[in-house]
Amino acid sequence: MSSPFRLVASDIDGTLIRTDGTLSPRTSDVLDRLYHRGVPTVLVTGRPVRWLRQLYDQMAEPLPAVCANGAVVYDPDTDEVLRAAPLDVDLLLDVTKKLREAVPDIALAVEVEDGRSFWYEEAWPMRWDGEHQSVRVLTTPEDLTSAPAVKLLARSATHPPDDFFALVSRTLGDVAEATHSSSSALVEISAAGVTKAAGLAWLCEREGLTAEDVVAFGDMPNDVPLLSWAGRSVAMGNAHPAVREVADEVTSTNDEDGVAAYLERLFDL
Repeated sequence: MSSPFRLVASDIDGTLIRTDGTLSPRTSDVLDRLYHRGVPTVLVTGRPVRWLRQLYDQMAEPLPAVCANGAVVYDPDTDEVLRAAPLDVDLLLDVTKKLREAVPDIALAVEVEDGRSFWYEEAWPMRWDGEHQSVRVLTTPEDLTSAPAVKLLARSATHPPDDFFALVSRTLGDVAEATHSSSSALVEISAAGVTKAAGLAWLCEREGLTAEDVVAFGDMPNDVPLLSWAGRSVAMGNAHPAVREVADEVTSTNDEDGVAAYLERLFDL
């Protein structure tokens, strides 16, 4: 029996890849078989463009990606950003002012140049890619808002993760889009209306597809808009409760190749 779905959309971390960052041979094989059947897969991730290489190096062919929680649509074959929806400078100024007033210990960073570069304040706890040439520390608050950003990131050293997300959401209201995909007090902020669902919807419309053509996988709250939009939504066995609540079905965990197992059944691979 043929599947009614014409496109697979998958989050990366906690979903498509294992906890150790590897793409399993089983998952790689499933994606390859889907490709040769004419069923494309799109990565829909909070990652910036510059963090895709770690996954692409494990693939036979790189997959198109909706990055930065929907703010960037990227074509790896041409290394081209097809669409970007950043927070402009005026919005960044407004949002950062609100956040600094509400959270005195806040530390901020921005993804700029369509996610190819990362700027952060001195107070930011740098944990990844600190040696990357496109990453630099900023010395003044004004530097942070000097260019449009596809994502603003906010951290607190004192708030519990869920409390911090709730506080940021209340503070910003409908001025910007706040979400989270971390177990720490880290909130990711995009321009209003920018979500994984919106980014993928743009790409699908470009390809003549609709939400009903899409089966989507995710594990964290930043995946909720995507899973709510897709024709069929699948939560990982390791998913956050908010993701399980909106999903149509639950598969096994990312470390158990849950995406591959589900796709094998769905497409009779």
